Amino acid sequence: MADQIISTGESFDEDTQIEQAEEALEVETRRYSIPAGMHGWRVDRALAALTPEFSRSYLQQLMSEGAVQWNGALAQKASAKVKVSDLVAVELRPTQQAMAFVAEAMPLEVVFEDAHLMVIVKPAGLVVHPAAGHWSGTLLNGLLAHHTGAAALPRAGIVHRLDKDTSGLMLVGKSRQAVEALGRAIAAREVKREYLAIGHGVWKGGAEVTVEQSIGRDVHNRLRMAVVPSALGVGKTAKTTVRPLAINGPVCLVACRLHTGRTHQIRVHMAWLGHPLVGDTLYGGKVALSMTRQALHATRLRLQHPISGEPLAFDSVPPVDFLHALKEAGLQYNGLDSE
Repeated sequence: MADQIISTGESFDEDTQIEQAEEALEVETRRYSIPAGMHGWRVDRALAALTPEFSRSYLQQLMSEGAVQWNGALAQKASAKVKVSDLVAVELRPTQQAMAFVAEAMPLEVVFEDAHLMVIVKPAGLVVHPAAGHWSGTLLNGLLAHHTGAAALPRAGIVHRLDKDTSGLMLVGKSRQAVEALGRAIAAREVKREYLAIGHGVWKGGAEVTVEQSIGRDVHNRLRMAVVPSALGVGKTAKTTVRPLAINGPVCLVACRLHTGRTHQIRVHMAWLGHPLVGDTLYGGKVALSMTRQALHATRLRLQHPISGEPLAFDSVPPVDFLHALKEAGLQYNGLDSE
């Protein structure tokens, strides 16, 4: 079902998409008689061949859950060998991925909305896309509940993402035309995105510093990203402009402008500068100033409306935990300079 919802094909009939999504959540039992060509095969291999749309690991999971019967008894050993004419029945329950793409009503802080575009303020702690460990309660689930058209759009209209523990402004397309236009605008760097961040360390970068360091997967820790040598061709180009807004002893408040949008880009570049974010333990930061998440907030968006071309400007005040951290650190914040 996930593939149906995030399809980028030409057909986007909403009623059909929703109906397909509902059908994907139904339990189906399939029954097979083992053909002569599969005699002596492992039972999980035979099931994978008979139901090629499901992975072998998923079928093994169903066996462990008691959802597979073999000649009237539970099939519990994946390596057991089947014989010709054996009867196998498998209860095809929805995968976690399929169950993830369902509508879940949730409060959304919407700062702008029309027929083509939404701008929301994502709270810290909200996961954007369903993934392992977070198959429900995501922003995507909330968008599917917010408007029926989301089911017919790639990723329910999400055109960029914020990390789970990053708060702030996000763009969401509500029509196919808008999603495509926003994607082009982001790729062309026509959408201006600026973040507030609290970093460790006395600022030493001058009035402004631009970091142009490629980012790729950390070879020592697959959960992390890292600055990697661009000559090796293993990373993607990344560019961030950082300017200090307030400095007080061992911490600094900075504004970070994204020129590219790589995974964890600001967090990686700030750590590379020697100013890991407060609360960002993955990249060398420490829990401090009562911040138990990375001190990062998407505070500004500037773009042209994807359909009308009208210039749009949005600003978001940091949430309470971020403001409390600023106060505790003695950092003064009066908003970003106007453009």
